[in-house]
Amino acid sequence: MTDVGMIEWPMPNREPSSSDDHRVISFRRGATVRPPEAPVEDLTKYERSEGKDDYRHRMIVNVVAFVFVIGLIGMGLWLADTMAAMRKNQDCVLSGRRGCAPIEVTKDRW
Repeated sequence: MTDVGMIEWPMPNREPSSSDDHRVISFRRGATVRPPEAPVEDLTKYERSEGKDDYRHRMIVNVVAFVFVIGLIGMGLWLADTMAAMRKNQDCVLSGRRGCAPIEVTKDRW
């Protein structure tokens, strides 16, 4: 009796045959291999000209971009901190506790 899910497959012969033991592949010597054609056109039209390099303008743009990226990172950190504080306060209120919101008291009252 055979199982429904079982399929019997014949096992391949794992013994090496005598003709495949020592196979020699011959290569032709002196065959020229032609390189493939270039996938793109000539790139000389994209080379930078030997004109004036405006170093000062480039450095100013780099500094402005750096300050902008630092500002974005700072705003992201501030936003993440604000969201975490709001979540903490909401969790406190929703759990039914009192006094969840911090109250700032200055000591210079009189």
